[in-house]
Amino acid sequence: MASPAPVKKVLVPIAAGSEPVEATVPIDVLRRAGAHVTIAATGGLLVHAMYGVKIGADATVADCADASYDLVALPGGIPGAANLGDCAALESIVRRHALKGRLYAAICAAPPLALARWGLLNGLKQATAHPAFVDEFPAEVAAVDANVVVDGKVVTARGPAMAMEFALALVEQLYGKDKVDQIAKPMLVRYEPGYTFKELNPIQWQCNGTPKVLIPLANANEEMEVITIIDALRRANAAVVVASAEDGVEIVARHNTRIVADVLLDAAADQQFDLIIVPGGMPGAKTLAGKEKLVALLKKQAEANRPYAAIGAATAQVLQPHGLLKGKKATTGTSMACLLADAGECENRVLVDGNLITSRGPGTAMEFAVAVVEKLMGSEAAREVAEGLLFV
Repeated sequence: MASPAPVKKVLVPIAAGSEPVEATVPIDVLRRAGAHVTIAATGGLLVHAMYGVKIGADATVADCADASYDLVALPGGIPGAANLGDCAALESIVRRHALKGRLYAAICAAPPLALARWGLLNGLKQATAHPAFVDEFPAEVAAVDANVVVDGKVVTARGPAMAMEFALALVEQLYGKDKVDQIAKPMLVRYEPGYTFKELNPIQWQCNGTPKVLIPLANANEEMEVITIIDALRRANAAVVVASAEDGVEIVARHNTRIVADVLLDAAADQQFDLIIVPGGMPGAKTLAGKEKLVALLKKQAEANRPYAAIGAATAQVLQPHGLLKGKKATTGTSMACLLADAGECENRVLVDGNLITSRGPGTAMEFAVAVVEKLMGSEAAREVAEGLLFV
């Protein structure tokens, strides 16, 4: 009997100002593929990424100095990519890794601000990065206008909207195309940029001034959904309150990313919000369904005809059992559609019905997030967010 293949080891370093989507999506996807991913901080273990996202690292970069990896993958972000480039301990790890002929990767600002700075793009024929930074490539490296570029043992990608394609390219390099197909299909991954949504019973969502948005979190919520939504809404300057439904503010998400909330749910329960968004992921969604204060907030929101939203398992596990889909059409993930009283619109990736917006899962999270911005803050705000994400 053949012995099992050794587990692939991956290092994802993060720093203050790292782009949270570019960090979280590869971590999540690589863990789905079976890789052992270490999130390593350049400083303390609590990392303040862009857009107020707080991520708990597994280790510091210094802790990882003597370890060996199959892949090192760098997220972008400003100033996060530059902070990675400034980290001598990380430079030493990646240089040693590259000398062994192993796979390394970077996205957005990280190819020029970290890899190029360390001389680790030298000898490549082509690479890609965020359009604002490709001028910093070495002269011999052709800057390619492509979402993801693989050149030998180096993988580069353009920006947040390409994080999923980047992550799946890394899976393909480590495990092969069959593993990519196995992961991408249930996540409902789509490679085309841009977003659309179907709208039934259209109404104008009323919002005076800066919209206030509640995102409740529980252990085992889906981190790709959570982080993508927070990122997009804070890019649009919405006042997003991330509230933990657990005993403390730190949440361990479905694929073991530690996310630190802003407050406990109890502290948000007596406030009024312009929008409440319930993330999916199991059993996190089921945990949220059992939180009486959250259910009361959602019911009050619906009764006042204020907007509310759910993605993935949350539609079936939170909204449906508490009567929050009565008279509404909704969409959810393929495996959850059977739990809806009316699953007739579940082929839609994003669906708006009056004051309710729902979506299907991790692979539709960015479309959902930008659609939420459009409904809440208008098409111009959504366009600006989409352009910032390179989701156009």
